[in-house]
Amino acid sequence: MGARLGHLQLVQGERNRQLAEENRIRILPKPPVRGNILDRNGNIIADSRLSYSAFLWPLAKAEPNWETTVNRLSEILNISVEEITSRLDDVPVDSPQLVRIARGLTPEQVTAIEEYNYELSGVELDIEPVRDYPYGSTAAHLLGYTGEITQEELDNRGGDYRLGDIIGRMGAEAAFEQRLRGEWGGQQVEVNGAGRIIRILGEQEAKAGRNVTLTLDIELQEAAEEALGNRVGAIVALDPNNGEVLAMASRPTFDPNIFSGNITSEVWQELQGKDNPFVNRALRGFPPASTFKIVPATAGMESGQYPPNTVLNTSAFLNVSGVRVGEWNRAGFGRIGYRGALAWSSNTFFGQVGRGVGGETLIDWAKRYGFGQKTTLELPEEASGLIADEEWKQQRFNTSWSEGDTVNMSLGQGLTLATPLQVAVMFAVPANGGYRVNPHFLKTDDNQSLEKVSLNLQNSTLNTLREGLREVVTNGTGSAVNVSTIPQAAGKTGTAEARPRASHAWFGGYAPNDNPEIVVVAFAEHSGGGGGAVAAPMARQVMEAYFNRD
Repeated sequence: MGARLGHLQLVQGERNRQLAEENRIRILPKPPVRGNILDRNGNIIADSRLSYSAFLWPLAKAEPNWETTVNRLSEILNISVEEITSRLDDVPVDSPQLVRIARGLTPEQVTAIEEYNYELSGVELDIEPVRDYPYGSTAAHLLGYTGEITQEELDNRGGDYRLGDIIGRMGAEAAFEQRLRGEWGGQQVEVNGAGRIIRILGEQEAKAGRNVTLTLDIELQEAAEEALGNRVGAIVALDPNNGEVLAMASRPTFDPNIFSGNITSEVWQELQGKDNPFVNRALRGFPPASTFKIVPATAGMESGQYPPNTVLNTSAFLNVSGVRVGEWNRAGFGRIGYRGALAWSSNTFFGQVGRGVGGETLIDWAKRYGFGQKTTLELPEEASGLIADEEWKQQRFNTSWSEGDTVNMSLGQGLTLATPLQVAVMFAVPANGGYRVNPHFLKTDDNQSLEKVSLNLQNSTLNTLREGLREVVTNGTGSAVNVSTIPQAAGKTGTAEARPRASHAWFGGYAPNDNPEIVVVAFAEHSGGGGGAVAAPMARQVMEAYFNRD
């Protein structure tokens, strides 16, 4: 016995003193309060509230009653034993830091943990901030949500992140993570043999994250989501003069508040649901249909091959390399110019223009309008859409670009894919006098980084486009927007084939016609019906909300 005591004190004394000290002195980390997210008018659309979280000391896993502890905790928190255990797998047993097991506990769960305290060795309750979205599912895709960092994410990020960090996922929460997250604080405490805190040895206050103000107008966002209703699709509202995103709605959607609590595998599966509710359809590519006819119109006039006074004969179909490309009314519109062709969305008119200028010219103008590339929007989940060309088609299909590809592109069909945001950027060009804006939703006074890009359009081209888009509303397929409840508007309808499923419906437009303040693009996925009947009323509803505020 004496030899053993001597060995423990003399040979292993330093190590044992270190273990005793680590068991006596513990660190209680304090997470920072995440910065708030506000809309353009100062309304708080994401903030933090205080809520109970459950933590475990890693040493609990080595306790003899661990099985009782983990089974009872699993029952109370509705989390599997495997999940609880896995949270401790990457943490050393002698780690002096608590490991979060669950956050956003209900009052019933807090009471149960207190009642069964005698069975829950190593379990601690603490109050910490959790994310709260007061408008629920409104603007969910734009705002995103938060979640606890995984080990894989921690390995990839490095820096000053640690296990237990809450990070942004999707939307503004992810895009402005560094602004919002703040800095951890904590307490160094002395505990007794039962693990109870005897005294606080030191403390460092957590540093709150910075607030972020978006260009979003939450009232207009609510109107956009109401206009979408239960349809699958998206609506984008944009300031055509500076690119500020005023609203961006996508359906189906989700409530980001659910991620402030525990997400079980069953709940996660249920959230996936039908039609991918986590996909922001405003940033996904679809055939833009006849809204895209602005591009061949521009290409025709700017090339000089089809000047603004061009008049072409339209008919029931256009013969393209032996394939008939039909007019949507199956009869044609006789001899018409650009204004009439836009008003009645003539396929055979713009098919002739596109075929005449050729694929390269058409592709060039599509890219100048911003298609086929991501915009400057801050969201990482934005898709680039697709403007195919000879090289792309050779790589993908091992075939050459054809006349049919050119005509299909002229009609916004075939290989062409565009996001509703890109379509909104296109409509901003005639609205603001010929500039491609850089869309963004971080409110900033730094206009230099957001300068518009001039497309150097001739005045005659701009005037013809604007007159034609106005005629769409006054005397064409967009008459649903020709109402007294909003200022005079201009726009373009579109109906994209999506066989064998129902067609997509589009409408893009702006108002007031003489001095545009807002661009609205409405898209209904597989809705059936035409853009004028389905999408135009949706856009009108958003414009009414914008222009008829109290």
